[in-house]
Amino acid sequence: MTAPAEVRYARTTDGIDIAYTAFGEGPDLLMAMGFVTHLDLMWDFPWHAGILGFASDHRVIVFDKRGTGLSDRSLGFGSLEDRARDIDAVLDAVRSESAILYGISEGGPMSVVFAASQPERVRGLIIYGSMARSIRAPDYPFGLSQENADAVLGGVEHVWGTGRGYEAFVQHPPDIEGARRALAVYERGACTPQMARQILQRNVEIDIRELLPAVTQPTLVIHCDADPLIPVEMGRYIADNIPNARFVEIEGDFHGSWRPADWVHIGSVVRAFLAELDGFSRSPRADRVLATVLFTDIVGSTERAADLGDAAWRALLDRHDAAVTEQVGRFDGRLVKMTGDGMLASFEGPSRAVLCARALHGIATTLGFPIRAGVHTGEVEVRGTDLGGIGVHIAARVAALADAGEVLATRTVRELTAGSGLEFAERGRHELKGVPDEWDLFALVD
Repeated sequence: MTAPAEVRYARTTDGIDIAYTAFGEGPDLLMAMGFVTHLDLMWDFPWHAGILGFASDHRVIVFDKRGTGLSDRSLGFGSLEDRARDIDAVLDAVRSESAILYGISEGGPMSVVFAASQPERVRGLIIYGSMARSIRAPDYPFGLSQENADAVLGGVEHVWGTGRGYEAFVQHPPDIEGARRALAVYERGACTPQMARQILQRNVEIDIRELLPAVTQPTLVIHCDADPLIPVEMGRYIADNIPNARFVEIEGDFHGSWRPADWVHIGSVVRAFLAELDGFSRSPRADRVLATVLFTDIVGSTERAADLGDAAWRALLDRHDAAVTEQVGRFDGRLVKMTGDGMLASFEGPSRAVLCARALHGIATTLGFPIRAGVHTGEVEVRGTDLGGIGVHIAARVAALADAGEVLATRTVRELTAGSGLEFAERGRHELKGVPDEWDLFALVD
């Protein structure tokens, strides 16, 4: 069975073509699928065919993520921030003002990023079999060890194309050999062995724990109690840290399943939640959103002003301010305000903020002075044209710790940009004045 409706293409702001299809009538339900998909090959498998049932009362929107299926596969899989742009592009292409997002497995984190950063476009959020982080940490004991993760990546790459790579993600085949033959064709159609490893590597790098409190929409988190791939504790962690989340634990020993009855059960839980959302009118909390905040500051501005004199210093600042305005616009940011010898700007994603900071460093050097920059992604308060809240305070404190000519960022920025080509070096844990806890900071490597 091919796609249930015509497959078309949406182009993202970074130039990637994303294949999508939309079918059914009613409120929009966008599916962010897990691992790999192929819009022409996926519908004969029960874990994908179950989607068709939602079209009885919703317009269902399904797409192949970058790097897989019919979407661009030669331009890299990108960062989690990049993948969230896929959702944005597809919603624009189908002229959807707002949708319910259903994130499955690795589709969960990208759905969280999009829901938190663009709340006005997301009416509700459903997450199945997903994780906020993959690797074990002192405050996250149920993750994988790095050694086990590396072994899984190597093993999947080695057997990809034989049907033995994807079978770890779906359990209970009625016929093992028959299932492998079917999956072999699907694997080869969905991506290459190297891309399969890259996708899994990006999943291993995911850590969106700090973003979960920024999700304001009604959220349903579903997880099987004996999921052999992603432990149920990971799903429970997501629900515990999203303010409006409900956790439903399904009795089942599968992540994906060949048994149609398993998807009928999960589908009934999802439909009950969808019925609630369809009768629930809400205005997104536009006063609190997820954003990336960039602070810059001219190093030694007082001494420089004294050396130059007021008139010459003012002229130099005017050139600086003009460059800031130009570069923030170039990277699709919003200049919130100038701060005398620095500025505050916001961006929808961290990559653009970091690239803007790097460009501003180069310009400042040509003007004859260094700047320092701090970048943080987190929840901010919108106050008219101004921004406030803890996210802004963190970015300001990070900037204050940066050396001359340095772009310093928080862990969240580094995690969201993993796979973008940006590289960071560890700068240790720091206390930020007026901000709870200690923070891991990272410096951009040019």
